[in-house]
Amino acid sequence: MFNVTTKSMQWGEETLTLETGKVARQADGTVIATLGETSVMANVTFAKEPKPGQDFFPLTVHYQEKYYAAGKVPGGFFKREARPTEKETLTARLIDRPIRPLFVPGFKHEVLVMCTVLSHDLVNDPDVVAMIAASAALTISGVPFMGPIAGCRVGYTDGEYVLNPTVDDMQGLRNNPDQRLDLVVAGTKDAVMMVESEAYELTEDEMLGAVTFAHAQIQPVIDLIIDLAEAAAKEPFDFQAPDYSELFEVVKGLGEAKMKAAYAITDKQARVAAVSAAKEEIKAQLTEEQLEDANLGSAIKKLESVVLRSDVVKNKRRIDGRALDQVRPIVSETSVLPRTHGSSLFTRGETQALVVTTLGTGDDEQIIDALHGNFRSNFLLHYNFPPYSVGEVGRVGSPGRREIGHGKLAWRALQAVLPAPTDFPYTIRVVSEITESNGSSSMASVCGGSLSMMDAGVPLKAPVAGVAMGLVLEDDGEYAVLTDILGDEDHLGDMDFKVAGTENGITSLQMDIKVAGITPEIMKQALAQAKDGRMHILGEMAKALTEAGEFSVHAPRIETMQIPTDKIREVIGSGGKVIREIVEVSGAKVDINDDGVIKIASANGEAIQKAYDMIYSIVAEPEEGSIYKGKVVKIVDFGAFVNFFGKRDGLVHVSQIENRRLNHPSDVLKEGQEVYVKLLGFDDRGKVRLAMKMVDQETGEELAADKKEETAE
Repeated sequence: MFNVTTKSMQWGEETLTLETGKVARQADGTVIATLGETSVMANVTFAKEPKPGQDFFPLTVHYQEKYYAAGKVPGGFFKREARPTEKETLTARLIDRPIRPLFVPGFKHEVLVMCTVLSHDLVNDPDVVAMIAASAALTISGVPFMGPIAGCRVGYTDGEYVLNPTVDDMQGLRNNPDQRLDLVVAGTKDAVMMVESEAYELTEDEMLGAVTFAHAQIQPVIDLIIDLAEAAAKEPFDFQAPDYSELFEVVKGLGEAKMKAAYAITDKQARVAAVSAAKEEIKAQLTEEQLEDANLGSAIKKLESVVLRSDVVKNKRRIDGRALDQVRPIVSETSVLPRTHGSSLFTRGETQALVVTTLGTGDDEQIIDALHGNFRSNFLLHYNFPPYSVGEVGRVGSPGRREIGHGKLAWRALQAVLPAPTDFPYTIRVVSEITESNGSSSMASVCGGSLSMMDAGVPLKAPVAGVAMGLVLEDDGEYAVLTDILGDEDHLGDMDFKVAGTENGITSLQMDIKVAGITPEIMKQALAQAKDGRMHILGEMAKALTEAGEFSVHAPRIETMQIPTDKIREVIGSGGKVIREIVEVSGAKVDINDDGVIKIASANGEAIQKAYDMIYSIVAEPEEGSIYKGKVVKIVDFGAFVNFFGKRDGLVHVSQIENRRLNHPSDVLKEGQEVYVKLLGFDDRGKVRLAMKMVDQETGEELAADKKEETAE
């Protein structure tokens, strides 16, 4: 009934297994990849005919984490997996980016790749396993795919690269000083196709070493996929890339000069209009048969690419007239909004980000329900890309894959320089509103986010800047690396290479390649050029702000205190009664964790102090010899009971009330009266002994005579 093919190998500390032929046999290609006890099923299907008139490649990648994989029931009301989580969206992008360039040019049939996490051992992250499963499923499906690819994760500890570090090792990297890198690399046998990373000020050489290490580690996985394909691959789909060379020559002859003139215009809006006009002029001179040719769009796009690329490589001249390594003019401003906690406006050429920072309390932390367990995040970065930023109209809805991906890239770049939560106990939310875009808006978000947080008073370890690099690689091997690329250079070029970091090193690196990879030499040049660009941008940012600004009067103040864990129950009280009373009386927010760390937050300093004093009175122990202000709560024949330390009461014996004989304590005291008392100590039964007579009841200071008597004794 089943024709099962299985291939296995030892990969690092675990066994990697690829299996096909038993599950989902009606898909064009299905592979279940297992690393340790983490299993992911990848299913590939593709349309056997393209949609008429379709002028793009409709590849869709889905990645789904099923809660049953980790033995969990989904949270929420419906108890069913719903819309994709951020992790699922980012992983889908992670798989899409390296495989998309490897489909045969001209193939425009719809392709669906679905990856489903079936089992998760809480040790091996399923994202890398999903990438391998997807590559294997594509390779055996018969679709015209020029793979396979493979991917791996790399850590960096004590100067050593680590293959596929565990989920726990990579979780909360900021709070783990032993871990300095979370890098995912995907590539083919010959070249690297994709890089995604979170780093802690690594040098360019350390990052390049990590990428090189990863590429070497994926080679046996690629061989394993090839072994599987040799045993189980379907017949290749009969597809011949369309030959539109004659049509291209016609288009080139009619419009090359017009297109060159259009791309010589430096202003984006004017250039877009001129390019559009050039296309219309070309079409106006074509025959009806040529206009109906399905490859007309491809021919015109190829003309655009040839015009832009040849000028860059041969003449070292870019669209806007800049040198290859030149960054566009930069203007940085801070405190641009009056009521926000921190704000900045970062403008680089025709790319602009309005970035706002809001400081919150522990209640504002994001609770993330993940397969490997729930955890909290106190740093949030949200990126918005409205249609008006590129002068267009369009539907505005919930954040898409682009917004989530760009926001996560900026998050990775900035979180490496955040202060420790114990030093700065705030939840930080950064929102980047892209108001103009022509070039890397994610890197503008990094620069603006750094300035905005510093404006809000966040004590960053160092400012962070980011720059996007591009590449034009010709068939003859000639190439040009471009600093701070424009939108057109990204669209028509061969590489999108984003590097962010401080003066001391790289905090994030993201690379996408549209050709079959690049050489280490090109990557080394791109990293060096990116460093120069980053240093220049940091210098421009420093003109606006060089250190953390004053704390906004509108932001909450947060004080922290540490209490013994055995006192937590007393602070919370039965059913939360005590902590509710503290919040109501003081007016401050109070948050306590299992380690005994208490955060007290309020915009009012007096409220914080009041809450602090109330908590301190519960958890602290009174000190013998100290003077306290208290209140008489009960009068008896032999003395008075005084509430003097939180809820703690003690007895002032009638002989300790005044330096004279009293007939009854009520001669000088009444219930509710405030008095100053000195703690003499504790009797054999632990009862508190207090005295009033050696304390000045007006000032609360110890009387000098009593001090002398104590000294003499």
